[in-house]
Amino acid sequence: MKKFVSAVAMVLTVGLAAGAAQAGQKVKIGTEGAYPPFNSIDSNGKLVGFDIDIANALCEAAKLECEFVVQDWDGIIPGLVAKKYDAIVASMSITDERKEKVDFTDKYYNTPAKFFAKKGSGLQITRDGLKGKVVAVQRATIHENFLRDNFGDVVTINSYATQDEAYLDVVSGRADAGIADSVAVLDGFLNTDQGKGFEFFGPDFNDPKWFGAGAGIAVRKGDDQLRNALNAALKQILADGTYKKINAKYFAFDVYGK
Repeated sequence: MKKFVSAVAMVLTVGLAAGAAQAGQKVKIGTEGAYPPFNSIDSNGKLVGFDIDIANALCEAAKLECEFVVQDWDGIIPGLVAKKYDAIVASMSITDERKEKVDFTDKYYNTPAKFFAKKGSGLQITRDGLKGKVVAVQRATIHENFLRDNFGDVVTINSYATQDEAYLDVVSGRADAGIADSVAVLDGFLNTDQGKGFEFFGPDFNDPKWFGAGAGIAVRKGDDQLRNALNAALKQILADGTYKKINAKYFAFDVYGK
C-alpha cells in the first residue's frame, strides 16, 4: 500500500439486475485508496483499481447507488462498525478473527503472500535463515499476524500504516526483507522503478489459519440483506463474463483462484 490519503468521497450511480437489497438503495463503500493495483487514487484524485471496478460492477448488478469513502487501513473496520460506510471493498481477507467483528460475502479473489528482498540476498525462510533480520510489513494485516506468530521471536518487525512505507523501508536498507500479498508486491513494487533490484524469495504462503479464505466484502454484523445482495451480484458477474473482463484489465492470470 502507499501514501496517506485524507478521507474523501466519490459518488457513483449505477443500475442493473438483482439481489435482496432494494433497487436504488444508497450504499457507502469503504476502501483504502492506497493499495495498487487493487485500490489507489490516481493523479486526478480518482479512485481506481481492481477492487473499485469490482465494487462498481457489483453495485450495477445489484441496482445499488454506491458512494466510495476512503479510509486509512488501521481504522477501516472501526469505521464500518461506526456506520461511516456500509461495506468494505479493500482486499480484506476473510479470517476467523475478523469474522468476530464483521460479516463477509463470498470471496472475490484469492492470492498468496510472499517475502521479497534485494536480489541476491541469500535469505532463507527458516527461523535460522531469518534470525536477527528486520522485516517490514503493513500494520494490522494478515501478513503481520503470520510474521509475528511464526518468526516474531527471531526477527525485528517494522510495521507501518501503509504498504508503501514498508517498501520504502526495504529500499532504504532499514529492513532486510518484507512480506505482503504477492500480486500487490509485484504490481505495486517489483514492476516499478523503485522495485528494480528486488525480488521474491521463498514459497507462496496461503495457510487459511493466517491468510483466510480469500478477499471478501465486509459488512456489519447481521446485515444479511446487503451481504446477500452482494453475493447474488458476485455470482452474476462471474457468470456473465463481467468479472473475467475486469480480471483481464489488471492481471494476466486468474486472480479469483480455486
